Amino acid sequence: MSYTQAIKEFVVEEFLPDVSPTELDDDYDLLVNGVIDSLGLLKVIVWIEDRYGIDTDTVELRPESFHTVAAIDAFITHASPRRTKSA
Repeated sequence: MSYTQAIKEFVVEEFLPDVSPTELDDDYDLLVNGVIDSLGLLKVIVWIEDRYGIDTDTVELRPESFHTVAAIDAFITHASPRRTKSA
């Protein structure tokens, strides 16, 4: 299951209001390019917890898991207790 569209919509809504979700490349580095800073990263983590029911206290949070939409998608896929529920 892919969470890519939901992730893109969240990132665009919160951090890139002048960009369309279709314009955001799955491999665009959100951290290196300054789209998401340390405070924004906390916002992403809280969104993941709330939306997908992932207890981030019980999974390993590594910076590389949040660099790109594709990396966030892989993190959610790996950590989600709702793997069979649609995004």
